[in-house]
Amino acid sequence: MTFPLTHKSVTAGSLNPAPSVIKNRIESIDVLRGLIMIIMALDHTRDFFHAQAYTDDPLNLDTTTPVLFATRWITHFCAPTFALLSGTSIYLQGLRKSPSELSLFLLKRGLWLIVAEVLLIAPADTFTLFNPITLVVFWSLGISMVFMAGLTWLPFRAILILGLAIVLGHNLLDAVEQAPGFTSGFWWALFHGGNHRVFDYAPGRVIVVLYPFLPWLGLMMLGYCLGRLFAPAVSATKRQQGLFYLSAGAIGLFVGLRLLNGYGDPFPWSVQKDGLTTLFSFLKVHKYPPSLLYMCITVGPGLLGLALLENVHNRVTAVLRTYGRTAFFYYTIHFYVLHTLRMIVFFAAGHTLTEADKSLQTIPMRFVLPGNGGYNLGVVYLIWIAVVASLYPLCRWYDAYKTRHKEQWWLSYL
Repeated sequence: MTFPLTHKSVTAGSLNPAPSVIKNRIESIDVLRGLIMIIMALDHTRDFFHAQAYTDDPLNLDTTTPVLFATRWITHFCAPTFALLSGTSIYLQGLRKSPSELSLFLLKRGLWLIVAEVLLIAPADTFTLFNPITLVVFWSLGISMVFMAGLTWLPFRAILILGLAIVLGHNLLDAVEQAPGFTSGFWWALFHGGNHRVFDYAPGRVIVVLYPFLPWLGLMMLGYCLGRLFAPAVSATKRQQGLFYLSAGAIGLFVGLRLLNGYGDPFPWSVQKDGLTTLFSFLKVHKYPPSLLYMCITVGPGLLGLALLENVHNRVTAVLRTYGRTAFFYYTIHFYVLHTLRMIVFFAAGHTLTEADKSLQTIPMRFVLPGNGGYNLGVVYLIWIAVVASLYPLCRWYDAYKTRHKEQWWLSYL
């Protein structure tokens, strides 16, 4: 999900920057987006193939290992960084679209992402249609874009203040959700989460809400405001300084609030059996919904990455840029590849169609090997590398196709 912008895309009323400045600036965004796309695939590969994926939480401090904890924790960077960069891309779109054009585009794109979540991503993840309906990344980005279609009409300062209020203040709702007797209904679950995620919408059919939209909307709004650092009039030096300061501020806020252990995450950290496990407890922050501290410790390093990547141009960044420019395509395809491989492994292990049908009747609705079957992390990493590498030629082809066919309006939605 990338919004390419070149020097030809800048509106006639804006300053005319050197093409290389715009190019480098957008390349750093695409490169970071590509990096998180690759990391994201590691978490999904672990979900499908790790022996403990369906039996234990990889962040369970009583049972995890340093490698397993790091494997899961590093993937926390993906969703918040992507939401932030989506907001930045919206700002950059506004440099070449009128307010009404931008608003209509965001409305249509947001609705399309919600439909894609239900019709493309959920079936890829479960090999079933409409059961369950899972509301995850595309849903949260889509509904946030629907709101942004209206919010972009507000003054910049209003968007900044409202975005900060949501990101900094939404954990005040934790007290409501933790009150005795509180049970979140469907609409509250969509809004902020709460203590209930699975809802029946028909006999034998459920909706699973994993990404309540309020925090993700706030983060997208701040990403939109971040786009001002990428405006043509901002020098590279000033932009990088701003990114460094924002990164340090986010990480510093995480450390300060986490040490106080009173606000910013619904689950406090505690001293554990040893120093490393205590560090894991300190770093273990809440994702569903993303707490303030979760966003700080993930977005902070992401901002630092933006600053450091701007002046890096080599073969590695060229590969990462390709994944970043084809994020929607890559994200959708990789789920189908992973689940198909899981199905092949399931039947290759000698399991029957009856066992497959039984497996697909449970949550997660995947080809789960009986007896907690799966592989160790070493094999998981090898599968991850193979899947990501195998998708690169497809992504490169699709990126070239989009570049050659800019007149195809529908490509801007993919």
